Amino acid sequence: MTSTISNSRRSLRRLAHWITNLLAVLLALLWSVPIVWALIASFRPASDAMSRGDVWFSSSITAENYLRAWSLAPFGQYYINTIIVVLMILAVQMVTVVLAGFAFAHYQFPGKRWVFLFVLLQMMIPTSALLAPNFATIRWMGLFDTRLAIAIPYFGSAFGTFLMRQAFLDVPRDLVDAGIIDGCSWWQLILNVYLPPSIPALVAFGLSSAIWHWNEFLWPLIITNSDKSRPLTAGLVRFTQLGEIGAQWSLLTAATLIVIGPLFIIFLIFQRRFIQSFLHSGLK
Repeated sequence: MTSTISNSRRSLRRLAHWITNLLAVLLALLWSVPIVWALIASFRPASDAMSRGDVWFSSSITAENYLRAWSLAPFGQYYINTIIVVLMILAVQMVTVVLAGFAFAHYQFPGKRWVFLFVLLQMMIPTSALLAPNFATIRWMGLFDTRLAIAIPYFGSAFGTFLMRQAFLDVPRDLVDAGIIDGCSWWQLILNVYLPPSIPALVAFGLSSAIWHWNEFLWPLIITNSDKSRPLTAGLVRFTQLGEIGAQWSLLTAATLIVIGPLFIIFLIFQRRFIQSFLHSGLK
């Protein structure tokens, strides 16, 4: 009797496992439809018009759309601008969020809780609400249409400060006290005591920040006016406004894949490390 009940439970568990896997595969297929369609459409000949019932495969495949899209807009310059802006933001953010997280986790000062609450309130303010004051500030500083103008508003991060504070609070206090007794200065405490166990949180924040600012659209579109500072997202908008483009979906999808391609490939290669960083940092 016990053996029969055990076999039934094992069968139910196996059935639930199969159903879960099936649902996961269906969701993955559903999620991938836009990407797969864009990939297929980008290899259709530009002269092969799409119509109802004929939006997928064509009679021939060509890479001409990628070559033409690359020649119509300076995507190479857009790539350089995007990489410089993302790295600039990431480098400054790594310093500011670590220092801010250290201050909130290590020191005690009057009004600390209120100051931290004020920092967290920034996460609740919509980005669009800050566009006008940020634009006025950038114009006043004389930085309009520069890469620095795209990066400056993101040099501080309330989310990163919160994440690093939580990671630093998890460091055993005995370890910190041992460092203080050994004569460590504040920056030695950060480098040798707080940072080593907090690397997964820092990597998770760095990955999410890089992806966010690679795809950032509205602010770069407002603050740039020429190709010398325009990143990929704003460049793609400029590309769609060219008179040669019209409604050529194959050309538009090829340009879109040129923009998202590197980030998508990097994610596919490092997806295991990407997910592990978030899991180890406690983010889901």
